[in-house]
Amino acid sequence: MLAVFKREFRSYFTSVTGYLFMAVMLFFVGLYFTGYNLNGSYVSSFSYPLYSVNLIIMFAVPILTMRSLAEDRKSRTDQLLLTSPVSVSRIVLGKYLAMVAVYALVCLICALGPLVLSQYGEVNRKTDYSMLLAFFLSGCAYLAIGLYMSSLTESPVLACVGTFGVLLILYMISDIGGILPIDALASLLSQFSIRDRLQGFVYDLLDIPSLFYFLSLAGFFVFLSIQSVNKRRWR
Repeated sequence: MLAVFKREFRSYFTSVTGYLFMAVMLFFVGLYFTGYNLNGSYVSSFSYPLYSVNLIIMFAVPILTMRSLAEDRKSRTDQLLLTSPVSVSRIVLGKYLAMVAVYALVCLICALGPLVLSQYGEVNRKTDYSMLLAFFLSGCAYLAIGLYMSSLTESPVLACVGTFGVLLILYMISDIGGILPIDALASLLSQFSIRDRLQGFVYDLLDIPSLFYFLSLAGFFVFLSIQSVNKRRWR
């Protein structure tokens, strides 16, 4: 698994993919950070910029995930991996953890935000770093969804579009529930909204069930990715 992780992580920075992903994410974090904290309209907070960037993740994550499994399948290099002594689960986990590591670099840079703000005013670091934790774990869930979509096709473009579609549904699911006439169903759908679950962290709420939801969602789609690749292995 470590060899797969190293190869994948290195590949993100020997091509433009990793740099592009980090540039898009950090640009918009910086943009919202400037808008919220330097125009005098809002209290000093790093939680609001992170929450706002949740929309941008839908566009950035497919950049990172679309080639993860689809490209290997298209070029037939997946056959070398599938016939290697390394188990499928380790191969998939190695690829997934490489993407998580790239995303973690973004979060580590974002972790400097509250420290910068604290030099110029009072900052609620507990809220900001709780939000950063939720931001990281929700991103892990997004990456797992992208990994699964990439496992279903040999076309990176289709994987990209599919990932964006699923993330868009998750982003809008509470709005969809809001227009349904059945209150119980609307309430059920809102439980799956990552956007709504992140919102609590903006208001100084360390929501453990939401953190568990993000981890469960990530684990579920990584599991589905392993099963998808396993299905091809035994054909």
